[in-house]
Amino acid sequence: MQYTHEHLEIQKTLRRFIDDEINPHVDEWEEAEIFPAHEVFRKLGKLGMLGLNKPEAFGGAGLDYSYAMAMAEALGHVSCGGVPMAIGVQTDMCTPALARFGSDELRREFLAPAIAGETVGCIGVSEPGAGSDVAGLRSHARKDGGDYLISGQKMWITNSLQADWMCMLVNTSDGPVHRNKSLVMVPMDSPGIEKAKKIRKIGMHSSDTGLIHFDNVRVPQRYRIGEEGQGFVYQMQQFQEERLWAAASSLEPMEDCIAQTIEWAQQRQMFGATLADQQWVQFKLAELKTEVEALRALAYRACDLHVQGQDVLELASMAKLKTGRLTRQVADTCLQFWGGMGFTLENRVSRLYRDGRLGSIGGGADEVMLGILAKTMDIAKRPPRG
Repeated sequence: MQYTHEHLEIQKTLRRFIDDEINPHVDEWEEAEIFPAHEVFRKLGKLGMLGLNKPEAFGGAGLDYSYAMAMAEALGHVSCGGVPMAIGVQTDMCTPALARFGSDELRREFLAPAIAGETVGCIGVSEPGAGSDVAGLRSHARKDGGDYLISGQKMWITNSLQADWMCMLVNTSDGPVHRNKSLVMVPMDSPGIEKAKKIRKIGMHSSDTGLIHFDNVRVPQRYRIGEEGQGFVYQMQQFQEERLWAAASSLEPMEDCIAQTIEWAQQRQMFGATLADQQWVQFKLAELKTEVEALRALAYRACDLHVQGQDVLELASMAKLKTGRLTRQVADTCLQFWGGMGFTLENRVSRLYRDGRLGSIGGGADEVMLGILAKTMDIAKRPPRG
């Protein structure tokens, strides 16, 4: 994949917006443990940034997924992880299935306002007892006339305390666990929804994360995305773009972390020389930069094949696995070079250390990625479930 002039212009526009509208407020939003999502999303919507690869009929730009990747990479310019993650939920996590499989009526009602930045969405998959084990989720919807009555819980839900709607994965029958789930659009102001808890985290502070309870929440069956029982399949497809997004958005933060550490090491005096004069430090930073470029190549190749319509389950899983592990490695190594200064909250390297830890957990833990890869390599065989 090679960025064209159009890709680079999108990145230039977004980075300018970030410098003017986001980065000056990041410290304040991190302290508040929330950011004004509706305000920021409206501005991004006016720039046309929330639907680059979504259908033109619903306000999107109708471009291919490489433009979404370019946007994800530019979001790494934000000086924290929470705000980019919240934006990525809107563009690459809670809307892909809606855009692909939702009815025109559903896309007019939910997708078009999301692309315009008029509404904030969230994706409801994880539960208190089912995170990595998506097939094991217990939230259920029973039919009542033309409606669903939904009960259960969703946990670790990004944007949920501000969201206008949730794209919710829920059991809609008692069949086999991979064929009994549906994705349903659930307005978050529906009676029976309780935003039970704001979850405090060690990182991603500016992104709100909630525990949500559902008690016989009534939604029309027409709010279901696509066919009943196909929700697990649709969600697995959504995960591919989420994982590519994670890889692309991690590149600039790691590059910045390395560059800031080099600048620090060239100034830091110790034992009659600078820290950067130590050959081991030079070699370690060179190794880290090489690893970041290797991840970029992997992510770009996966994106290129995805745009061509090929199945990128294996490459997207590799990219997600490498992203989580490399972010941890870069942040930890650089923080060590900063010494005591790296252990302070206001240090950008320490923020990446905290924010980046989620990369090996959210969107499919490292161990889940390894399990997927073992299956695609045909070296792991498990008995069918359900």
